[in-house]
Amino acid sequence: MKVEQLFTALKKSQEARGIYFNKDKDLVFELLEALLLNKERYGYMACPCRLACKDKKKDKDILCPCDYREPDLEEFGACYCGLYISTDLNSNKIDPQYVPERRPPEKIF
Repeated sequence: MKVEQLFTALKKSQEARGIYFNKDKDLVFELLEALLLNKERYGYMACPCRLACKDKKKDKDILCPCDYREPDLEEFGACYCGLYISTDLNSNKIDPQYVPERRPPEKIF
């Protein structure tokens, strides 16, 4: 799969749920390329902003979209890596904020 295809597929499915890609298209394509690289490396699309351990079962919480995306979007308007943003951030109802890492330290390998 090419990055443009992934962009188109994810954009359609996520926007239907009120979740948008970051407005910085260069960042989005860089992150999508990293997702595809992780899929090639590990066989699954692990979050490109976190270290995967090559064990899908152990990395389950960081498969994109990760388990932390929803709470990040609700609290900060963006996910940890900045790939996805909320409706409010997309429409400038809220200002961008720093998103801290939610993944528990014991899951970081």
